[in-house]
Order: sequence, then C-alpha cells, then structure tokens
Amino acid sequence: MRLLPKSAFGQTVLLIGLLLLINQVVSYLSVTYYFIRPSYQQINNLLATQIKVIFIEGLDHQDPDLHRDFFEATGIQIMNDWQAREAGLEQAKYYQFLSRQMSGLLGGTADVRITPGDPYLFWVNPPQDRSLWITVPMQGLGEADISPLTIYLMVIGILSVAGGWIFVRRLNKPLQALQQAAITVGRGTFPPPLKEEGSSEIMAVTRAFNQMSRGIKQLEDDRALLTAGISHDLRTPLTRIRLAAEMLPDDQEWLREGINHDIEDMNDIIDQFINYVRQDRQEKLERVNLNSLIDDVVRARDIEGDHDIDLDLQEVPDAQLRKVAIKRVLDNLLENAFRYGSNRIEITSGYDKKHKQVFFTIRDFGPGIPEDQIENLFQPFTQGDKARGSLGSGLGLAIIKRIVDMHLGSIELKNHPAGGLIARVCLPSKLQR
Repeated sequence: MRLLPKSAFGQTVLLIGLLLLINQVVSYLSVTYYFIRPSYQQINNLLATQIKVIFIEGLDHQDPDLHRDFFEATGIQIMNDWQAREAGLEQAKYYQFLSRQMSGLLGGTADVRITPGDPYLFWVNPPQDRSLWITVPMQGLGEADISPLTIYLMVIGILSVAGGWIFVRRLNKPLQALQQAAITVGRGTFPPPLKEEGSSEIMAVTRAFNQMSRGIKQLEDDRALLTAGISHDLRTPLTRIRLAAEMLPDDQEWLREGINHDIEDMNDIIDQFINYVRQDRQEKLERVNLNSLIDDVVRARDIEGDHDIDLDLQEVPDAQLRKVAIKRVLDNLLENAFRYGSNRIEITSGYDKKHKQVFFTIRDFGPGIPEDQIENLFQPFTQGDKARGSLGSGLGLAIIKRIVDMHLGSIELKNHPAGGLIARVCLPSKLQR
C-alpha cells in the first residue's frame, strides 16, 4: 500500500502540511518551556516560601493572632490525610515536575497536586510533616491562560494548509490542462490553443506546447493534402492504362488480365493511403453493440466459400464506438488473418468488468510471426515479410492502430502456443467525446 502521493500537487500539500506541523509542535513546546513552565516554577517558589513560613518554629506560640490572621489573609489551610480526602484530595491531579522542584526547595520529598477551578487549589504534602496536607488557593489561573495558544496555533495551521492547497491547486491547474491537451494531441485531435496562465515557467511551457500543436496540425494537413493529391493524380493514368489494356488483341488476354490485376492492387494501395490520412474522425460516436458489428462483418464474408469463421461471442454491453471505423478494424484484421494465416479463423468477444472494456480477439492457424518483429508491425510500411508474405503497402495495421487509439483502446498481437496469431482489441465502454 502506497502512503505517499504520486502527484506533484499531493506531494506539495503534504510537504507544506508536514512543515507546518513541525512548526506548530516546535512553537507549542517553545511556549510551554519558555513561558508556561517558568510561570509555574515561579508559583512553586512562592508556595515553597509560604510553606516555610508556616513551619517557622514558634511562630504560632509567639503571636497566635498573627498566625490566625496569616491563614485568613492567604486562605491557606492545613489538613490531615482524612480531612484532605474529605475536601477532595482524590480529585486533584498529580504533577511530577512541580513535586520534584518542590522537593528541592523544601529539602525533602514533597508531593504537589492541583485541583482546577476558580481559584486553583494547590495541594502540598511537605517533607516537614508527611501526615499533613497544605492547601494554597491561587487566583488568576485557569484554562483560558493556555487554551487560546492552542486554538491560535490550530487556526494558523488550518489557514496555512488551506492557503497552500489553494496555491498549489492554482499552480497545477494549467499543468492538468496541458496534460489533457497533450493526450488529445497524442490521439490525433488538435484542441484550441491553451490559455496562457500561471507562473512564468508554466506560461512558457504552454506557449511552446501551443506552437508545437499548431506545427503538428499543419504537418498533418499538408500530409493529408499531399497524399490525397497524389492518390487523385495516380487514378487518371491508371484509368488510361486500363482502357489501353482493354484494347489489346484477344491473343494477349493473359497480358490484359495481368495489367488489370496490377491496377487493382495499386487502387487498393491508394485506398489504404487515403484511409490512413483520413482517420475517420468525421464519424460520430454511437452507442452500439460490438457483437452486432462482428456479425455484420462476418456476414459480409460468407460469400467467400473457402473461408471458415468460428464465433464465440459472449454477452457485452453497448459501447460508444464509431461503427464504420470499428468495422474497418474488424475487416482489416479478418483480411490479414485469411491472407497471411489460414482459411479458418476464430473470433471471440467479452467484457472486462474491472477495466470497463469490451474486447474481441481474432485468431488464425497460420505460421505466426517472429517475436522480434511483432513490436514493429504497427509502424507504417512495416510488414512481417519473413513469415507471412509481402503483399500490400504495410499500412493496414497502422490504420487499425490509429482507429483503436482514437477510441482510447489498445491492440495486441501475440503468437498462440499451439500455432497461429492472435489479435486482441480492447475498447472502453464509455468514451469522452
């Protein structure tokens, strides 16, 4: 179990809280030892002086009236153990540091206790006569002398922590906005420029991020325009080549078929280029069932009699998906499985409750892919040539990866222990627009 926060916000607030706690403890101890404790020591010295006066030998015999007047004026009383218990000795609180100091002042073991009230009542068991208890009332002592300090320190601590929390939150707010914007740009969407606020360093980072975002968007737009232009320009000569091939004599039918086959392959490659730069972002999110999309794609494949698809679809909740884009993912994975794997494939689906994701897997029974090549297969123009042939442009899996990333999902390719390749796609059931 991790106790320390990971975020800079939590760590800063924790640091401020710890520093304030240490400051409060040191302040409290300083006040206690340098102000409150000396005050009680002075009171103890006064008590010791009065007790010494009481036990001056012959004071009561030399002048009884003076002795009586002394007790009446000071409020001091002398009691035995029984009288002291009757007067509330058991409710008095024992103070070790006062008892220790009193023992040193009176020259023997003494016991000091205090009963709070108005006035405070000090009980002293003097070493001169351990059978007696001397009570001395003290005016001007009370809880109000100490509690304001505690309340003051608590209020200062709370206000300081609250102020630190507000300051750190204000400091981290631009960072959170920057984080969300970076994630959005990473998915291929370009948000409006972020507002430059916060400290000068944060403003500089935000300004640099906005410039980077504009630059990436410009590059994406230029690439899309360039790819669309090249694709458009290529289709015109391809059409002329097709027309020229149709005019070939009948004895060159083999040549015409070869040219038409090459033209179809080139058209497929052009379509992949267009799909790669388009990214299907214009399509709206819909609440659809993944199993229904799988059924639609599989039903379209039933026209190919040599392809066999086994389905194991578990019940899954509806998810926010782009229907056409996810169908393109399914269709491309099926095409790869049939083209490079085997004529028989298995499709399964399910729901991960822990991560709130729907998923599907597509397995073929072909030769698989070397482990050292799997990691790079999602890069554009990359193919697993050694094990699965070399047809196509190498953009199919890159297109799939873009669509899955656009849905904040994940895709994984791995070899099955019994042979073949497994493609697993996980998609969140709820997606932020």
